[in-house]
Amino acid sequence: MRIVSGKFKGRRFEPPRNITARPTTDFAKESLFNVLNNLIDFEEISALDLFSGTGSISMELASRGCPQIVSIEQSERHLAFIKKMMTELKITEIMPLKADVFHYIASTDRKFDFIFADPPYALPELKTLPDLIFEKQLLSEGGLFVLEHPKNYDFSSHPHFSQHRNYGNVNFTFFE
Repeated sequence: MRIVSGKFKGRRFEPPRNITARPTTDFAKESLFNVLNNLIDFEEISALDLFSGTGSISMELASRGCPQIVSIEQSERHLAFIKKMMTELKITEIMPLKADVFHYIASTDRKFDFIFADPPYALPELKTLPDLIFEKQLLSEGGLFVLEHPKNYDFSSHPHFSQHRNYGNVNFTFFE
């Protein structure tokens, strides 16, 4: 896992072998952030990283100057790895929380400018995430939600659908 750009550009981290997360590939992450660079001023936003896993997206956001990142992860093992990387890089902008994503969504009243979700591809509730985000009004005015998902999902008929990007086996759907 490597940080693609920003103040920690090129830093590599090897997640422990006992981590079960499927991190976004470096190629897909770099491609995603190339698109996001044209849509977002990272230094001016608050971000929510759902199903954080290894913390790859949170670290990338922090590296690019994002001042507020809430990182939600249910696995204590994964959270420990995120905290270890934060310590090594002296990152204070990330607030890692051990929580079930669906409980967090239901209980928070906070709004975010950017939300990223990378749920397990086999998660039965994956298709409900866009509706939950918009029903709870978690996006700030003009905010952006990006959902990573396998190719067998099509969100193009969703009322908040903006665009779809495909990078190999990784698919990102953008909602506004």
